[in-house]
Order: sequence, then structure tokens, then C-alpha cells
Amino acid sequence: MNEGLVVFVRSIIAFFSLLIFTRIIGKEQISQLTFFDYVLGISIGSIAASLTTDLSSGAWPHWVGLLTWAVLGYLMELITMKWRYAAKYLEGEPTIVIMNGKIMESALKKLKYRVSDILALLRNQGVFDVNQVDFAIIEPNGQISILKKPEYQINKDMNIQVPPSGISTELIYDGIIIDENSRQLNKDRAWLMDQLRKHKIKDPSEVFLATLNPAGDIYIDKYDDQIIKVTDIGDYKGPY
Repeated sequence: MNEGLVVFVRSIIAFFSLLIFTRIIGKEQISQLTFFDYVLGISIGSIAASLTTDLSSGAWPHWVGLLTWAVLGYLMELITMKWRYAAKYLEGEPTIVIMNGKIMESALKKLKYRVSDILALLRNQGVFDVNQVDFAIIEPNGQISILKKPEYQINKDMNIQVPPSGISTELIYDGIIIDENSRQLNKDRAWLMDQLRKHKIKDPSEVFLATLNPAGDIYIDKYDDQIIKVTDIGDYKGPY
């Protein structure tokens, strides 16, 4: 009975402490949380849970830990709001992963993303054919922002609807031909090699990704994208 009462009292302390601290730190939508914010929230919640149920030690050390984490989180918020340069390293920065319709392999490597991860993020945004994408940006919170090519943008004022192209299928992934997918689309290697030659590609190993949609549009991205200047939208140098 005494333990139950102690847990009850600790729960009240932890509840209102957590309520006050989260109000002070500030609130963001779940979709806006960076990885740091996510880990911080889990850590504070874990400490609050320990404060409630860990009867092997006093409540005071747990509460000090909860207060310390909350204060540090609040200080980090102040620092990132005041100094953009610090926010670049604490929260991350947006990174272009598709530019002018070409996949930026170096950007994927830097972010430790696979092309399959990008395709999944595109599908989450309702884009099932990478051929429709002009620019794609990975935001600091891990979400993807997309700018479609002009011909795939819907003009609401003129009430013009772009016909759907369907779901694209991978024919070449990381330089390897996926024969099973080609057979499902009633295509063979001879047809695929002919398509590659039209794009001045001699060998499939030169291709990072190739897809085909039901409309018959093929998308080919080479390892050598031949983009002279890659746009960097997050390279902030100062002030310090």
C-alpha cells in the first residue's frame, strides 16, 4: 500500500514536471522533429518513467536528471534559434538528392541513404514514377520535398489534369539488370540494351537506376550525371 502511494505521488510529480518542461522547451509537430529532438523526447520520457516507478532509489536524483535534460534541451533550442551555423550541425540541413531529374549519388552516400529509400519517400508523397521529379530535397527531419517537372504539374486555374503514368518498375538497380522485372513488363535484355544505346550507354554497369512506367516512359540515371555545378541549398558558412 505504501509503495502504491509512493508511485502515485511520484507519478503526479513526474507528470507535472514533464508538462512544465515540455512547455518551456516548446512544441513542434511530429513531422517537424529532427532526430535530435526525437532522441531528446525519448530520453526525457524515459527519465520521467524511472522517476515514477523506480522505488530502489529516491525521487530526487531522477528529478535532477529530468531537470538537467530539459534545461539542456531548452539551451539547444536557444542556440539553434540564435546561431544558424550551430543549427547546421545540431539539427542538420536540407540536401538535394535529385537535381534536374538526376539522382545525386554523392548526396545519398553522404546521407547514408539507398536509392530504394528515396523511391519509398517519393511514393509516400504520391510520386510513383521518378521520371516526374525535377528536384527532390531531404529535409533535416528526414522528410522529402518534391518539385515536379513542369509537364507533370497540375494547373488548377486552367483545370488541366495530367494523365497518370502509373507505378514505375525498376529495370536496373545499382548497375545490375533485374531480369524478373523486365519479364513482367514483357521486355527482354535486347530491348533494354537498345534503350541504353539510345542514351549513349554502352554497359548496364554505367547505370545507377533505370525504371519503366506503364505508359512506356523510361527513366535512366547514370553514375556520371555530368552536372557541372551541384546546387547546395544548405551550405551556411556564418556568422559564427
